[in-house]
Amino acid sequence: MITAHLSGELIYSNSSEAYSFFEKSSFGEKVDDKIQYSFSEAIYLSEKEKMEIFSRGKKIPQKDLAKKIQNLDKRIQVKYPVFRDLRNKGYVVKTALKFGADFRVYEKGAKVGDKHSKWIVFCDHESKRLTWHDFSAKNRVAHSTKKNLLLAIVDEEGDVTYYEVRWIKT
Repeated sequence: MITAHLSGELIYSNSSEAYSFFEKSSFGEKVDDKIQYSFSEAIYLSEKEKMEIFSRGKKIPQKDLAKKIQNLDKRIQVKYPVFRDLRNKGYVVKTALKFGADFRVYEKGAKVGDKHSKWIVFCDHESKRLTWHDFSAKNRVAHSTKKNLLLAIVDEEGDVTYYEVRWIKT
């Protein structure tokens, strides 16, 4: 079981379990002498009973974790179902903040750092309208990063539908 800590907007651990899980399953990122987790990774590992998260010395109960994180990330309700679905299917999912996207996704079994991610993912709720301008901007980001665009649409029940967009050379 990974023991992690929520401090400000960071969730991290320096436990041996965290390092082991990082090496084996690509959860978290090495930052200095710690493994730092995205909010989606922390919720996922907590739900799978692989991680306990503490704040100010007190364990955060599972039922309170999502609420606490939602105060820090207003879009977690649309992003987390996508993360969980992709991770459950065996993909390695990492944040893509530096690209202005929600996630970057690696092929099943890929080791982060050894290969580039295949997709860049933008998550939205089915009730949100996507304009041609927004679609074009997302497509440009995917093309400039040499990744396929994956639009992940979450419905009212939390189910996810994916639309993959690829460039075709003619």
